Amino acid sequence: MRSGAAAPWLAVLEELSAVAGDDLGHARERVQRHAIDIGTGFRIIGEDSERPWPVSPVPLLIEAQEWARIERGIVQRADLFETILRDLYGPSKLAERGHFPATLVTGSPFFLRPLVGLAPPGGHHLHFVAIDLGRSPSGEWRVLADHLRAPTGAGYALENRLAVSRTLGGLQARLNVRRHAPFFAAFREGLAAACRRSDPRIGLLTPGRYNPSYPEQAHLARYLGLLLVEGDDLAALEDRLYVRTIAGLKRVDALWRRLDPRLLDPLAFDSHSRIGVPGLIDVWAQGNVVLANAPGAGVLESPAFGAFLPQLSTRLTGADLILPNIATWWCGQPREAAHVAGEFGSMLLSSAFGARTLGLPGEAPVAGADLTPEQRAAFLDDLTRRPQDYVGQEIVRLSTMPVIIEDRLEPRPFTLRVFAARDAQGDWQVLPGGFARIGEHPDPRAAVLGEGTWSADVCVHGAEPVSPVSLLPAPDSLHVRRNPGTLPSRVADNFFWLGRYLERGEALLAAIRVMLGHSIDADTGAAPDDATIAKLVAEIVDSGAAPAPTGFRRAELIAFARTAMEARDGGWQSVAAINTHAQRIAGGSRDRLSVDMVRLLDAPFPTHRGMLDRAGSLQRRYAAIAGLSAEHMGRTAAWRFHDLGRRIERARAITRAARIFGMSGASAGDLSTLLDLADSQISYRQRYLTGIARVPVVDLTVLDPGNPRALAFQVERIREHLAALPVLDDDGMAEPQQIEATELHALVAPAQAALLDPETLSEVEHRLFRLSEAIARRYFLQGAEPLRASGLTLA
Repeated sequence: MRSGAAAPWLAVLEELSAVAGDDLGHARERVQRHAIDIGTGFRIIGEDSERPWPVSPVPLLIEAQEWARIERGIVQRADLFETILRDLYGPSKLAERGHFPATLVTGSPFFLRPLVGLAPPGGHHLHFVAIDLGRSPSGEWRVLADHLRAPTGAGYALENRLAVSRTLGGLQARLNVRRHAPFFAAFREGLAAACRRSDPRIGLLTPGRYNPSYPEQAHLARYLGLLLVEGDDLAALEDRLYVRTIAGLKRVDALWRRLDPRLLDPLAFDSHSRIGVPGLIDVWAQGNVVLANAPGAGVLESPAFGAFLPQLSTRLTGADLILPNIATWWCGQPREAAHVAGEFGSMLLSSAFGARTLGLPGEAPVAGADLTPEQRAAFLDDLTRRPQDYVGQEIVRLSTMPVIIEDRLEPRPFTLRVFAARDAQGDWQVLPGGFARIGEHPDPRAAVLGEGTWSADVCVHGAEPVSPVSLLPAPDSLHVRRNPGTLPSRVADNFFWLGRYLERGEALLAAIRVMLGHSIDADTGAAPDDATIAKLVAEIVDSGAAPAPTGFRRAELIAFARTAMEARDGGWQSVAAINTHAQRIAGGSRDRLSVDMVRLLDAPFPTHRGMLDRAGSLQRRYAAIAGLSAEHMGRTAAWRFHDLGRRIERARAITRAARIFGMSGASAGDLSTLLDLADSQISYRQRYLTGIARVPVVDLTVLDPGNPRALAFQVERIREHLAALPVLDDDGMAEPQQIEATELHALVAPAQAALLDPETLSEVEHRLFRLSEAIARRYFLQGAEPLRASGLTLA
């Protein structure tokens, strides 16, 4: 190796040594910990939980001169795609003149015929593309695949850079590594320039939290300052697109979509789609919303089309492809079909258009040499019947890069995903680096590599110093912004119910802990209050957490408590089930939650040996989450909805507890239980030194406005939140949810503990239910409810 080529790798090894010393495994663990702190994750289809994004601490190094050629090749390819798409959805001269068979278009499930003749807003079909490259052992770069429908991975490239730069902090300056921020800034400016308004509102349209790359989408939305939206958040009205927010309808000018284009609009494409936006394509056709990328671009992704790109490049641009395709034979032509049939054992076989075929096992490409005799027969048989469904491709052998295996460096094959985006002038900018996917095994075949086991940062380095560009504001910036931005109704709904479920789980856990305490007291010789235990058990049963126990002995109560805490099947609303609800809700709003909050919510259920230990561990986790929301969440509308949910649920729980344990005839055990459920034992003992009495207990737990666990405190906070949230009309009149809160406050504030009766508490419960319904009707999505036209705004 030349000394000049070796120097950058020596810098990497020196940085690794400074971090890990003699233990390279420590560097791998450290970069993985940074990735987890950033919140990087992904999901395998069919799995409920996310997996941590696997990052290697060793970056792939590409010298600036070599990168310049890759950059030119990517721009050439993106321009070629744009030219072909403009023709396919316009005059269709290329197929007419025989530059490629028309069946390449008509046979593709990604060719969207309703869009023929429609010009995309801004004049471009493509705004963002991703291209997979492989480097041969001789150093030649080849194109393995194109991604035009909804390219993924740019967020992972960004997260890899953040994690590796935190681990190898000196590498950026030592190698003059080119930065990612200018690329993302150019993309954001390019989308804005394509819109018709000077200050456009841009959203990232996600399929939702179950999409495999949802964590990446949430990270990109945060980083770029985009509004993360789902189909239900949006509404098409009078040829405009709006997002439903707590302040009414707000205009949306552009969407970076990560949704399959066939699911975008059930009125234009797939009528069964439940995640699209009815009427979206009409808005797009009128030029009032930019879609990046334009629907229908995926027709060029098919391997079959790749067979014709080299000759299209020569005819349309007068130049060969700078980055050549891997050799591809589309079997829709007799000569090519015969060639594949005779040589398939040395080829990579795949579907021509991305749809599953009858002749190949599974949906992924497969090496012909790896097929069993039965699979070979099935392939050749279906190739005879439907040759147009197949392509054969050369099997690419890849060069390697170093990766840490246990505590040593070993070579592994890799592929590189590169990204390009349009800037404000409509020119293509290429992300300097992208991200590498690393194979688990030394086998250098691209077919074996597949998606890869590890990912790596890709550093483009050179002799020229790099300006420290960032999307973060400059330290001396005078621009101040206190408006947190638009809050979609769906997100408000999520935060409201996240608060309710967390408070509900905590209240149920408190009841279980009090019940367990009573049962343990029984074994120590103290005289438990059997009636109080019976009431606690009945309350837990009524909540739907567990079936009634067969008896009240300690073993039976512990088994009952275990079900109420841990049951995950049978339909019981246990603490574990409530936690799962909270995790799912938080998963849909992670662009607005801190990494610590998400980590606490996703933490595994405690497995301590004793039930009280498990309950105590959960209680501390609830306290930590409550502390994060109270002390670390900005006082935005999202926080208000989260706190509203908590206050309503806590008010409901303490009202019910007071009605069961605090009314006339309550025993000392009942009153002590009420203090426990309200977490007010210490406050009571500090205030009253003469023992326990019903009226003081009820006053403290229900009517004391200074007790943060009391009903009166919750009611006052509810009224404050609703007064601070936006209203639709400017006539100064109170809205229904505000009226409900005022009436509830008027019922609770003047009440006296000595006169408080079950009927009044039942009325409070009823009004809390009505208040929750009024909040939902006003602020949350209500299915097919008419769009709140009175709140319509073009802001």
